[in-house]
Amino acid sequence: MHLNRRESYANNKSCLGVFVTTRVWSARFAVLRVFAFNILSSSFVAFALTASAPVQGTPSPLRLMPLPSAIQPGRGFLALSAHFHAGFTGPHNARLDAALGRFLWRLDRQCGNIRRMQLTAGPSDPLLLSVQIAGSAAPVQSLDEDESYKLTVTPSQATLTAPNELGAMHGLETFLQLVTMDNGACSVPAVSIDDAPRFQWRGLLIDVCRHFQPVDVIERTLDGMAIGKLNVFHWHLSDDQGFRAESKKYPRLTANASSSLFYTQDQLREVVAYARARGIRVIPEFDMPGHSSSTAFAYPELGSGEDIKELPLYGGAPQAELDPSSEKTYKYIDSLVGEMGEIFPDAYFHIGGDETEGKAWLGNPKIKEFMDKKGFKTPAELQSYFNQRLLPILTKHGKKMVGWDEILNPSLPKDIMVQSWRGVESLSQGATQGYTGILSAPYYLDGQKTSEQMFLDDVIPANTTLTADQQKLIFGGEICMWAEQINAETIDSRIWPRSLAVAERFWSPQSDRDVADMYRRLRLASLELEDVGLTHRSGPQKLRRNLAGSMHPDALDVFASVIEPVSFGDREDNQHTDSYTTLDRLVDAVVADPPARQEIVRDTDEFLEHGPGSEAAEIHLRRRFEAWQQAAPLLEASASRSGRLSDAVSRARQLGALAESGLEALAFFDMHTVPPAEWANGRQAVIADAQKPSALVRFVFLPALQKLVEAAAGQSDAHAQ
Repeated sequence: MHLNRRESYANNKSCLGVFVTTRVWSARFAVLRVFAFNILSSSFVAFALTASAPVQGTPSPLRLMPLPSAIQPGRGFLALSAHFHAGFTGPHNARLDAALGRFLWRLDRQCGNIRRMQLTAGPSDPLLLSVQIAGSAAPVQSLDEDESYKLTVTPSQATLTAPNELGAMHGLETFLQLVTMDNGACSVPAVSIDDAPRFQWRGLLIDVCRHFQPVDVIERTLDGMAIGKLNVFHWHLSDDQGFRAESKKYPRLTANASSSLFYTQDQLREVVAYARARGIRVIPEFDMPGHSSSTAFAYPELGSGEDIKELPLYGGAPQAELDPSSEKTYKYIDSLVGEMGEIFPDAYFHIGGDETEGKAWLGNPKIKEFMDKKGFKTPAELQSYFNQRLLPILTKHGKKMVGWDEILNPSLPKDIMVQSWRGVESLSQGATQGYTGILSAPYYLDGQKTSEQMFLDDVIPANTTLTADQQKLIFGGEICMWAEQINAETIDSRIWPRSLAVAERFWSPQSDRDVADMYRRLRLASLELEDVGLTHRSGPQKLRRNLAGSMHPDALDVFASVIEPVSFGDREDNQHTDSYTTLDRLVDAVVADPPARQEIVRDTDEFLEHGPGSEAAEIHLRRRFEAWQQAAPLLEASASRSGRLSDAVSRARQLGALAESGLEALAFFDMHTVPPAEWANGRQAVIADAQKPSALVRFVFLPALQKLVEAAAGQSDAHAQ
């Protein structure tokens, strides 16, 4: 499951003369920079860590994420500064009461004195925000719950209506995102919103087997999910590297197969309750028959004859598989599903089912004899038999089967659900055969894709060939956070804020494709995530301070703002992380898709469209290049002294050379001069060198810089005429 314009300026050589050697070029550019850049005196760190001006041309100043189904702006604002009182008109329940309490706490964080106003309001005081629901959601939250809501805000009052508390909770999140502070006063713009999710299954998977995640990490993740209106937490609780749920019926799973890192049953129930309070279902995954080394290690009699001496440290292909020919296996599964089914009340139970190669089956004489007796020629046929035996066990305990692509087999009934890690085509094949499914392939966070890529990858693409009825069989999608290369300190920065872009894809209309506006809202929503305790920004900052041994690692912060981690596969090829790998290197202290990537692209495009006359874009680029130039030697010196940063020495040098390339390109534009070919060739070589793998990180701005260098070299300059 762990797969990865300008035409040339007039040839005005009289300004610069003709230089022959690179050394002469460098000396001459040193003089040019003094001449051209002496007006720029601001701190390089202050600029490099501050976002450029807001994206221009955005359709709305609102910061809603995900975007609602329908929104109609009104006139005026509802002031929240005086006599604020929120409450219910009609029935409500304990879950909604608690949600309103959390809402008021966060609103107080934004506006101040809100809770005091709420407490001092009398029963006869008018409601500034009234919440009305038609009734309560089901005792066990189901796939088919109505999560719609309507929010109307006028200059005098806000009204939130919903069929049940789930929609009301979504509406409260939307209300919080509408709040603005202006001139010291809080207000909400007049607006009418009629909203409902596009997909009913909007999930996030977290693997806690490769690296265990404490309960507080899981719970703050659930708070982030509520902000993004995600509604399914898929908890990957068993794998080769560990069994993380306490079993009282099979105590050796905890004693022998957990490395003392597991959730007690009380903690499991606590997380389920915490999630339910936020409108989130919890789906447990216990992988079978493959990915079962931890189970076979604790109970060898359940395995297929593998000699498991210790828990595997590395991820990858499974090393042990349950024995499908033994009745002991099904008795174990029956007891385990019954035990865990009482803790996890959701109707769906994830059985994994992926990457079962069956080598041990073929090599075990008893199992091979069983296969021959049944007429099974391949491990896939034996796995199909296993799933057929598993299905009535799940049904007995009131559960529906959900598993990865490999469970899809005509021998199973249509009410199983397939989670596709193979892609849209695989998901569509299941739908054409009548099977329900969800998509995960494009949303693997350890692939280090940009928010833009995942936002544009649709669960049901616009060009789908599925019929309307077949499309109804696709319930939604899940983001996947596999844990080979994360720990409690770094997990937030790998999940957030990118997952909000995917959450919008799951919730909002298919026509929502404005990438620039998505990024504008994503950066604002990132601050909201911080407010509920997520450490996606503070975590990497803390780690960089630790790496540099300084309270002010300014040069390292500049560097981190323009690099990102390589993908899972690229990192695994070079580092071989395992359960005991200390994740405290440079790659762990940077984030995927940092804001600088979009900012540099925007400024470069603006500059190339309007030329040196685009003063703001030119200043942004020049200051940024100067910041890199000043940071590079400091980084190189720091990396040379630190064992944990030693692999970044070459990257630091490259940063300085790339800064030089950008500054020189801007100088040529300022002088209206086309450089000789040797300059362009040299700078292209610098960029090509920076594209090579190094230090497990990659520069995020190279395509934009290459565009700038090519334009300066006269290859496609529209402003040279």
